[in-house]
Formats: sequence, C-alpha cells, structure tokens
Amino acid sequence: MTAPRHLQHTLLILLCIILSAIILTPFLMMLVNSFKDVRESALFKLSPPANPTLENYITVLSKPYFWRGLRNSLIITTFATIFVNLFASMSAFIIQRKEGKLGKVLYFALFAGIIVPISIIPTIQLMMQTKIHNTYLGIILFYVAINLPFSVFLLAGFMKTVPREIDEAAVIEGCSYPRLFMLLIIPLLRTPIVTSTIVTVTAIWNDFTAPFYLISDSKKWPIVISVYNFVSQYYTNWGTVFAFMMMVILPVLVVYALLQKHIIASLTTGAVKG
Repeated sequence: MTAPRHLQHTLLILLCIILSAIILTPFLMMLVNSFKDVRESALFKLSPPANPTLENYITVLSKPYFWRGLRNSLIITTFATIFVNLFASMSAFIIQRKEGKLGKVLYFALFAGIIVPISIIPTIQLMMQTKIHNTYLGIILFYVAINLPFSVFLLAGFMKTVPREIDEAAVIEGCSYPRLFMLLIIPLLRTPIVTSTIVTVTAIWNDFTAPFYLISDSKKWPIVISVYNFVSQYYTNWGTVFAFMMMVILPVLVVYALLQKHIIASLTTGAVKG
C-alpha cells in the first residue's frame, strides 16, 4: 500500500509543477521582456535581457492616463470590496441566525446569483433610467451585485461554525444586535472576509467587459481599459507594453501575497466543522 501511495504523491507533485509552469510562463515572459529594448523584446523569449533597461517603466510612469487609470481602479475596487464584505457579512449573519424558511429562501435566492448569467443590455438600460450610467456609483453597484452571491455563500458556510451561545450571552449582557455584529461577529469572520477580499479585488481589478460597456467617459476608465489603449499605441514596442502590464498586475500580486494564507483556512473550515 505504501508504494502506490508514494507513486500517487509523486504524480500529484509533478502535475502541480506542470500546471504551475503553464501558469507562470506568461508572467515570466512579461517580466523578463519588460527590461528589454524594442528589438530584443519583439523576440518574445524567456532568456534574460542582454542589456537590462528601466526605460520601459520610465515611459509607463510618465503617462498621465496610467496614474488616472490607477486612481480610478483603486476607487472602484476599494469601495466595491468594502460594500461586498459588509453586505455579505450582514446577509450571512441573518441567514444563519434566522429561524424558519425565510433564511433558506434568502440564501438560495442569493446563491442563484452565482448561476444566473449577467445580462449587460438590461443593466445598461436600468443604469440609464436611474441616472447612474457612466458614474463611479453605477460601476461600483454593478460589481457589488455580481460579487455579493459568492461572498454570501462563503461567509454563510463559515457562519455555521460560530456558536449561537455567543449571541445569546452578548444579548443577556445587554449588547444590542448592531454592536454584537460589529464587535463580535465581524472579528470571528475575519478569515472568510479576507478570502472574499482577495477574490473580489482580483475579479474587479482584472475585469474589462463591465467598464468597457458601463463607462464611456475616458477620465473614469480603470487601469485595464488603459492597457487596451496603451497596447494600441505601443504595439511596436512590446517591452513597454509588458512593463505596463507588470505595473497593472503588481497591486493584485501584493494583495494576494499579503492575504493568501487565509484562503485555505477559510475554504476548509466550513467543510470540516459545518
């Protein structure tokens, strides 16, 4: 029995290495080519640059629309993520603490949002009628709506592991429900909230379709749309394009590196204890 298990373990490790190589190869290509000149970067090779240069990054940082797009992405991503986590936490608390069928109905209604596809044309019409099309508020509410179901599903599963006795003891001591939620429940949900933050930030920061259709003012375009315009302008200088892409994905990499240790703990806790 030991030999087959050892073989399975070895094959699993090899599979992980192969999949990691497939995922990391494009990233490494962008990284090494961002330090090459025009001629060398056009070869799209993984070899180190013969004459490393920071000129590509200097060019990117000198563009006003890079900083404008970065600011817009930070505004949209930050507020949307805060609202998603807040509303998802409140929903998970009510769903798991509400007795009867109402909690289950609310849970499955929100869960349906993961399955039902997004219809962009009715969304645009609704935003135009409510005067929030082409605004920060409109795109933020859109992202909250499409990312909320998964976060509710994640937090509701974790909320099952929080004993009801905590609520009862706090209420007996005279704690109000808003204070109970903010001072006791939110800290206990820290791990799944971190996971929700990573998933939401990644989804919003990298999204191209929604801003393309819902924001027509170029001054409000996020950084991903700026990449699209930058590539069309510098398509003959791939070193500069790769440098731009590296600057775009850097904030997401930083967030993921700081918070990734909480992902496994969040996804497994509900499965083990729930």
